Amino acid sequence: MLNENIKAVRQSKGLSQEELAIKLNVVRQTVSKWERGLSVPDSEMLISISDVLETPVNELLGEAITENTSEDLKSISEKLEVINLQLARQKATRRNILHWTFIITSAIIVVLFVIITLSGSPYLDWDYSDHEIAVVGTLLHGFEFVFVRIAPLVLIGTVAGAVLTRRKS
Repeated sequence: MLNENIKAVRQSKGLSQEELAIKLNVVRQTVSKWERGLSVPDSEMLISISDVLETPVNELLGEAITENTSEDLKSISEKLEVINLQLARQKATRRNILHWTFIITSAIIVVLFVIITLSGSPYLDWDYSDHEIAVVGTLLHGFEFVFVRIAPLVLIGTVAGAVLTRRKS
């Protein structure tokens, strides 16, 4: 909600992300992250945004405006903390999905390697005078040729990815 409100108010004031960033003394990418909901400004920055956009902080946070009183920093900080917690949970979920994707991919590569090793390239003894068998044998040989050369590199990458994305305790 905060991200959508910052973007809507910025656009209604006719400011680009770059112009807002200059007025706030931040880089444009910071404004972009706020508007995409990838990060949130701290309470002091939120007040600065409110001043630059000439919009009450309550409106940026999506609350109904009841009175024109000075902003309660504690209330704003608590709301930003909740938003930060939600972002952290989303990040942890994405990291967990990526971690398990790396592990499953590594397992599939190992299983395929074992199958290819145990099968011993049976198509090498085939009679290639039959065109259909020749095509299948050529496809299997091509797959094995490419797999055996690329799979070790992919396996190293997936194992490294699984290690790098594991949950830190």
